[in-house]
Amino acid sequence: MAVDIANRGLPPVLAADTGTVSYASCLKGGYGCHVRINHANGYESLYAHLSQINVAVGNGVAKGQTIGRVGSTGRSTGPHLHFEVRQSGKLVNPLSFLK
Repeated sequence: MAVDIANRGLPPVLAADTGTVSYASCLKGGYGCHVRINHANGYESLYAHLSQINVAVGNGVAKGQTIGRVGSTGRSTGPHLHFEVRQSGKLVNPLSFLK
């Protein structure tokens, strides 16, 4: 389960919670430029199709910290944020993290 949030203004993307960046790079296809953050209790959040990445692997991030900008990289049909949350490797509903 994931959510795609369209936005042509390319606003900043904020970390859903405090954690440590485990991936921050770009691929030609798939998620394109994306960031993964490990959080407490086995949670991991993923932010994909970014136009800009503002963090690096190993960085600690605070809830609400800018980690990048909305974009349309990888396999994408327009500017949007693809947002996923996993707990212990299983996808969970990401909407509860968007408050």
